[in-house]
Amino acid sequence: MEIASLRDAAAQAVALLKLLANEDRLLLLCQMVECERCVSDLEALTGIHQPTLSQQLGVLRTEQVVTTRRDGKRIYYQLASEEIRATLTLLHGLYCNKEDRS
Repeated sequence: MEIASLRDAAAQAVALLKLLANEDRLLLLCQMVECERCVSDLEALTGIHQPTLSQQLGVLRTEQVVTTRRDGKRIYYQLASEEIRATLTLLHGLYCNKEDRS
């Protein structure tokens, strides 16, 4: 792999890691691994309230980490790629199952 390609790949990885470095965004993304979620579901599942919830969902939309779909008045959010899903699944296995490994 050429150095230019490696740099591009590294830049993409860094951008994703920066997004995941925010606790609220990570919690929101983790709730979307198995299925799409509407805003009210995300608020109930994470305890993140307005306006923080809207702000962080806006960042995730802008960075194209999530996609949206509207159904009436509700907006549903889902992960934008399998790479993001795989990253979150790996993090879950490393950090959320610690009690299972004891």
